Amino acid sequence: MHFQRIEDLRIDHDKSQIEIAAYLNLNRNVYWRYEKGIREIPAWAVIKLAELYETSTDYILGCTDDPAPPHA
Repeated sequence: MHFQRIEDLRIDHDKSQIEIAAYLNLNRNVYWRYEKGIREIPAWAVIKLAELYETSTDYILGCTDDPAPPHA
């Protein structure tokens, strides 16, 4: 599930929910709901997280298990 991936990525990069929420310009509670799967994460947030973590949106969305970003 993509909500588990965004939590795992955040933890792997030693970031707090507050830091990621600030990066996305969100309240921490809104971001927490994305991580827990309570709210659907919007496309713009998936794109920004993929940029931050240098991975693909497909990885975050669970469409692939390869975290490598696409080649330009």
